[in-house]
Amino acid sequence: RNVVNSLKLPKVSIIIPARNEEKFIERCVKSFLDCDYPGELIEIIVVDGMSEDGTRDIVNEISIRDNRVLLIDNEKKITPVAMNLGVKASTGEYIFFSGAHSEMPSDYISKCVQHAIESGADNVGGVVKTVPRVKSSVGIAISKVLSSPLGVGGAKFRTGVCKPTEVDTVPFGCYKREVFDRIGYFNEQLVRNQDIEFNLRLKRAGGKIILFADIELTYYSRSTFKELWNNNFGNGFWVIAGSRYANIPFSLRHLAPLIFVLTLLIGIVFCVFFSIVCMLLWITLGVYLLLILYESFSRGESLSITLLMILAFPILHFSYGIGSLCAIIFSERAADS
Repeated sequence: RNVVNSLKLPKVSIIIPARNEEKFIERCVKSFLDCDYPGELIEIIVVDGMSEDGTRDIVNEISIRDNRVLLIDNEKKITPVAMNLGVKASTGEYIFFSGAHSEMPSDYISKCVQHAIESGADNVGGVVKTVPRVKSSVGIAISKVLSSPLGVGGAKFRTGVCKPTEVDTVPFGCYKREVFDRIGYFNEQLVRNQDIEFNLRLKRAGGKIILFADIELTYYSRSTFKELWNNNFGNGFWVIAGSRYANIPFSLRHLAPLIFVLTLLIGIVFCVFFSIVCMLLWITLGVYLLLILYESFSRGESLSITLLMILAFPILHFSYGIGSLCAIIFSERAADS
């Protein structure tokens, strides 16, 4: 096994928020059940947001065969509520979270526990291998964009690291149980980005979050441009909207798409009055296009995928930035009313 033999192994709880995930939930749950960690030290809690497909039936069937799996209801259908319900129902010394459309390798739990114990970190995680939910050309192009530094900026868990690195967040995470006693639970008013806010709160309380290069997990990304736009618009919206419910629930890097969109909008307005602004605007757009072309051609496997990546980059950036801008407008209107 990967865990240090001399250590007494702790019990772990895996919490999986889910809603209408019948295509992925069985694969996700089985990836934990079939791992190399001692089976008697694992419990899996699927917190279902009242799914309307076959998700609940699938989980119930698994739980009948394996009593380590528990299904509980999330009547509010909101992710942070699901996460908190899972934590409160869990009994493990270490608490893992997983997306329902994620899949973990057999050594995922053992490596996380080993690194958590040896490093003393409050939260550890690994690098995401992004693959398309549907293996179409568009899906492949989107997965490549979501693994690119140009696409996701400073999200090291997406682009990878060479050595253990202290970061502001990791995907899903393996937490010491005492973290929740120390800083509380996930903010249930944050429909999105609740994990980002929680991890920043943990960092501000003196906690340590470490990303390990040898921990990997598979994430199934959106596979259409519409799904990509909707998902990232929501992420961008809640980065800003979350400020109404939490104290600075984002890092500065999350503002980059908003700054880019605002720069272009301001440039377009003042371009009418100042020729120098118009020139700077074209230079900015030109540099942006060159970066997209370079990154797409260097990562694309074929011409069709490369061309689709050229479309996917601005969809990713603009949807996030426009979402954040809409949140600013919404917040101002709410304040005025």
